[in-house]
Amino acid sequence: MNRHGERKVLHSINEKTSHSRIVSSSSNSFYLDTIQLNRLEQTFRKWTDCTERLDIKLTRKRIFIIFLLIRYAGAKLNETLAIDISRDIDFRQKLVIFGRKRKKNGSVREVQIPQQIISEIRAAINDPLYKKHIGSSLKVDPGHVRRKFYECAKYAGILPSAGTPEIIRRSRAIELIQGNMPLPVVQRLLGHSTPNITASYVTFSEEEMKKVARYFAEKESNRKTSARNSFFGKISSITRGDIQSQIELQNISGDIITTVITNNSLEKLGLKKGSLITAEVKAPWVILEKSKTPPVTTAENILKGSIAYINKGKITTEYVIRMPDGTELCSVVSTKNANLTGLKENDQVWAIFNSFAVVLHTD
Repeated sequence: MNRHGERKVLHSINEKTSHSRIVSSSSNSFYLDTIQLNRLEQTFRKWTDCTERLDIKLTRKRIFIIFLLIRYAGAKLNETLAIDISRDIDFRQKLVIFGRKRKKNGSVREVQIPQQIISEIRAAINDPLYKKHIGSSLKVDPGHVRRKFYECAKYAGILPSAGTPEIIRRSRAIELIQGNMPLPVVQRLLGHSTPNITASYVTFSEEEMKKVARYFAEKESNRKTSARNSFFGKISSITRGDIQSQIELQNISGDIITTVITNNSLEKLGLKKGSLITAEVKAPWVILEKSKTPPVTTAENILKGSIAYINKGKITTEYVIRMPDGTELCSVVSTKNANLTGLKENDQVWAIFNSFAVVLHTD
């Protein structure tokens, strides 16, 4: 079990989706869910920065870029290592172009990825030191890449064997299917030479498939960039009452967020255990308390974080709390009360809010 008390679980494709035909027929037909993928991504970020040596940090950054391309473009390891960033990434269109060297064989494909990921890659290669010492090539020994993937998976509390590029690629495909991306578009993204168009009742032109891929990349990017007061996670339990239901979701850090919704809303949203969902809490409903131990309160949600910054106005004061997974939680109080609390930046605080203050979003 990992530090959150969570079992190191791999999901079976056949248990979760009928689209197992889109991936390799390997006997290892397992995948990571979105929460596990995001946790792995956070681990890669920490691993990249947790060294004082510049040369190591730069080479780790290249490995991290390789991970991002496999994670968000569903790419194979060998085609990712063949990428030249300056040649094969269109930053304006947010496209990664695979197989450009094999253009005469007609195997080139374009994959749309989220704006935030594109921006992160561009920032990395525009770093003068990265540009000087690493350059735009991703050519690295595949064995070395695999070892680093195994290490980060282990640090993330995931089985090392689940950190392979192949499972991450497979997981991306399942993630998109579960997000309702049409099967032909997923097949096109993966670069399947003979997409099973008959698996869908709707056929898509090449341009339509590009538009669908663009829409999903933008939706995913919006979810990443509008994270303040939003918790993306997986429903861990549903307790149904006669009128309302209590729902618990677990976020990337393993925190449990509790909310209460009507049974009618539960049915309309089609929620069930294991569903991926976003929970949002309004800033005025978040109460802050500074103490070494969790406060005694009737509120169901108690999260620990640090005050990233304070924006004090004449009438109200805004506190932005940063959680361990990078999520930002905003609390708004009257400036009169803010002056009484004595809270300051970098203080460790508890953010407290009631389950009735949480709203769920399926997108």
